[in-house]
Amino acid sequence: MYIDFHDQTNSVPSDYIDMIQRLITYAAKKEGVSQEAELSINFVSNKEIQEINRNYRQKNVPTDVISFAMQEAGEGEIDIIDEDLPLLLGDIVISIDKAREQADEYNHSLERELGFLSVHGFLHLLGYDHMTKQDEKNMFAKQDLILGEFGIER
Repeated sequence: MYIDFHDQTNSVPSDYIDMIQRLITYAAKKEGVSQEAELSINFVSNKEIQEINRNYRQKNVPTDVISFAMQEAGEGEIDIIDEDLPLLLGDIVISIDKAREQADEYNHSLERELGFLSVHGFLHLLGYDHMTKQDEKNMFAKQDLILGEFGIER
């Protein structure tokens, strides 16, 4: 699995990026995602994620993670899949500021919070959501299972 990391904050330690690479590769294997798949993970500030949240979700507040899936085939869209091209899953944007705030709030490490947000964003790329109580229950159970099996505990 290829993950293109962009740290616009220049503040994410390389060992955290390595852990996220291993974690997302593990989650992809658990979910049956091709090892040829590609995605990007972007680390930004609260200011930057607030702009994205406002422009794409009409919510003018900073948030922790936003995902932009490339594989959502809506009505009237045509899926073009070429076996010679890698599967582009999409982009995950994580606010480092918000991750730090939440790590403090939940009394766990920044590493754990970044792992959680990365898996959360990744599952969104795969089509999971939490729009209903049942969807939320399913998605959060999947997150907890992946994080637990990988060895990232609360």
